[in-house]
Amino acid sequence: MSSIMIGLLVLVGLVVIIAIVLVVIGLRNPSYQNSRILQERLEEMTTTGEVLNLEKIELSLPFSERVIYPIARKLGEIAIRFTPQNALQDTAKKLELAGSPGKLDPTMMMALQFISFVFFGGMMFLLFTVARVSWSLGVIVLIVLTMSVLGFFIPQMLLTSAIGRRQHNIRKAMPDALDLLTICVEAGLGFDAAMSKVAEKWETELSLAFARAIREVQLGKLRREALRTMAERIGIPEMTSFVAAVIQSEQLGVSLAKVLRIQSDQMRIRRRQLAEEEAHKVPIKMLIPMALLIFPSLMIVLLAPAGFRIMHSALGSMFK
Repeated sequence: MSSIMIGLLVLVGLVVIIAIVLVVIGLRNPSYQNSRILQERLEEMTTTGEVLNLEKIELSLPFSERVIYPIARKLGEIAIRFTPQNALQDTAKKLELAGSPGKLDPTMMMALQFISFVFFGGMMFLLFTVARVSWSLGVIVLIVLTMSVLGFFIPQMLLTSAIGRRQHNIRKAMPDALDLLTICVEAGLGFDAAMSKVAEKWETELSLAFARAIREVQLGKLRREALRTMAERIGIPEMTSFVAAVIQSEQLGVSLAKVLRIQSDQMRIRRRQLAEEEAHKVPIKMLIPMALLIFPSLMIVLLAPAGFRIMHSALGSMFK
């Protein structure tokens, strides 16, 4: 192997290692860790009476928080310059629907896509270089480019999967949450206080959405606007219908407890319908593994003894 090839191999290996490190750092929640570490350091200095030094505080942070994460953000900022505005808005919308996993923003998401692009392409190139396959250069380049493009879209696919899981969990929790809301309102609490009580009792995606809406109302936002924004952040028809019913009851003076009771019953019926729909999909989903895995195995187990008997019989000697 020539020295140029060895140098290129080492360079690709370094790029892949850096990409792996950046992906791991990007999937963490550095903002929370930064604030926690800085808070602990400030409290320690305040207790001991030490003179505050900003440079010393920054150097007390881990190397990944001081160097690697800013590099990842810089890569995201570079990628954003070449990204259409519509794509950035779509990414921001998806992050909101997914509940901002890992406190990601569009900049960090673009950085993860760029890193994933380099990682998968570098891994395939490294594999072909080490294996020394006899394929043509055009085929190798095509496979490397295909894997790189696939790697670029993997963070988006993971984000779409996170959106589906979050919406499923919210649909599952809505009937019980509305029952608790109804009980609290019938007991004399206001709607805001009832939502706060639901947010206190549970640790679900729905309770977090309720808590965020209540904080927005406390900061001065109109309740109907906060509820509409919450429905947009969740993005399911059930929540949109619930918010519209609450706003209409407030505007028309209808009993809120009665509206919540009706909405709770409808959500429970909707959840049962969705469960029945998923149950009806099971036979279709089982068909593929049965046709590709179970049926061939059964055919081998059932027909192999007969095949061996035929091979050792006079009929089998005719084909030798």
